[in-house]
Amino acid sequence: MNKQNNILYIHGFNSSPLSVKAVQTRDYLAANHPGVGFYCPQLKTNSRGAIEQLENLMAHHAGQENSPEQENSLEQENSRWLLIGSSLGGYFAHYLAEKYALPAVLINPAVKPYQLLKEYPSEQTNPYTGEVYWIGTGEIDALKALESNISLKNNYLVMLQTGDEVLNYRQAAAKYQDCHLHIHNGGDHSFVGYQDTLPDIMQFFQLPLPVR
Repeated sequence: MNKQNNILYIHGFNSSPLSVKAVQTRDYLAANHPGVGFYCPQLKTNSRGAIEQLENLMAHHAGQENSPEQENSLEQENSRWLLIGSSLGGYFAHYLAEKYALPAVLINPAVKPYQLLKEYPSEQTNPYTGEVYWIGTGEIDALKALESNISLKNNYLVMLQTGDEVLNYRQAAAKYQDCHLHIHNGGDHSFVGYQDTLPDIMQFFQLPLPVR
């Protein structure tokens, strides 16, 4: 029996399912891979809550309920999860990829967001939802606790643009140097031309080419 492929798109800091890349991914799948499930929740503004939210979503659609004996498992006879994470979402995707041995595509991923967010104003407003929230030392510590090494280098496709004005692409290039690493000259943090990379992403996920 063929497994149901599900893509979990994890948006970045102060972003949403309405972000350009999330919408482009959803639309591309609908047009070219209509049998692939697409999930992109509006993440909670604290990292612990966001991770729990993502894990519960995957467990629910796998027909499981989280329990201590399933803590590091997503046993799914009929489905498989594929991760796409952008910026801070790339940091979360890496954590989930390591915990559950899942393939992940990371787009301009944050490598040490706990350092970067120390420099941000503590009061934040999500421009998509209007939600006002605060970044405190507890959140910085929670983010640091999610930092993960790489155990399965072939599980990662990492796409960077050297013109990223938010994150230093060299950090990700160094961390993921032994993975499938694509470095594009120019661009910016939003990853210019992302839509053109979607066929390569689907090929990395070993999804069948669309029938024309």
